Amino acid sequence: MKNVKVVSYGVGVIGRRLATHLLTKEGVKIVGAVDINPDIVGKDLGEVLGGKKIGVIISNDADKVLKETEPDVVCHTTMSYLRQTYDQFEQVLRHGVGIVSTCEELGYPYATEEGTEYANKLDEVAKKHGATLLGTGINPGFLMDTLPTFLTGPCEEVESIYVTRQMNAATRRIPFQKKIGAGMTEEKFRDAIDGGKITGHVGLEQSIRMISDSLGWELDEIRVDPPEPVILDHDAASDAIKVPKGKNAGTKQMAYGVLGGKAVITMDFRAYIGAPEEYDTVDIEGVPPIHQKISPCVHGDHGTIAMTTNMIPHVINAEPGLKTMVDLPVVHATPVHFGKYIKKR
Repeated sequence: MKNVKVVSYGVGVIGRRLATHLLTKEGVKIVGAVDINPDIVGKDLGEVLGGKKIGVIISNDADKVLKETEPDVVCHTTMSYLRQTYDQFEQVLRHGVGIVSTCEELGYPYATEEGTEYANKLDEVAKKHGATLLGTGINPGFLMDTLPTFLTGPCEEVESIYVTRQMNAATRRIPFQKKIGAGMTEEKFRDAIDGGKITGHVGLEQSIRMISDSLGWELDEIRVDPPEPVILDHDAASDAIKVPKGKNAGTKQMAYGVLGGKAVITMDFRAYIGAPEEYDTVDIEGVPPIHQKISPCVHGDHGTIAMTTNMIPHVINAEPGLKTMVDLPVVHATPVHFGKYIKKR
């Protein structure tokens, strides 16, 4: 069987972990790498990943890499917002190459007017050049949207859906702990929110819209509350950050899909150092009611890497255009040679 040729676009924290995983996959060959970080451009990807050279030099010229390597797919891990990533996606699609991206807003861009405009343009470019584009990850991409949608399958009626994700940030990477303001005073946390240094969880609005559109619910509104600090009445700590009593341990955030004055979809996201339990829950009120719990919660980094990897065959096999997780076959692990899952070659 042929190897699936992959270009890694973005060699940051998640991009490196994803590339490291792909190098272990039978039937996958990384043929190129793209990044703009001057500290790693020109270096061998294998060495940047902490191993031996693999003969793939990181470049800041995506056009050159795509033209020379002719990959089957690009694994894209750069930024969260479509306004930041649109040009990158368009550039890749014009080479006729499919993309699996961790860009949060791409998970379901139709949640906003701006996102819909970007989505329509990208869909047009993708179809014109015979390529497929997908946004995925663990959240958005699976836990708070694809999974709840899937779990409504056995329901005759669905009245409401409540999704919770709670994680102990002490078990996550240091950049994530800093991203949620762990260790700050409450005042500094709120200043960071107001100044845009802390953005809260990106993707809650997109997750709600994916579920509502799948169920045919025409929501009155989607309301995303601003992130709130989590102030503990005791000391807490991770390996990197100490959180004295009274300081911020992380963040919590709520979002609602409202129909007829009632929240029919609720997203409850909590990430803080010292959380007493880690879990993911989906509670569906309907006929029959469904209450699902994953404990401990799915690890975000491992889950994102796996989702991105496991969706590669579906993207390669799909018809051209911009797709979402509800457009493609059910995701599953791909433990054997990738060629087994590829129909279009």
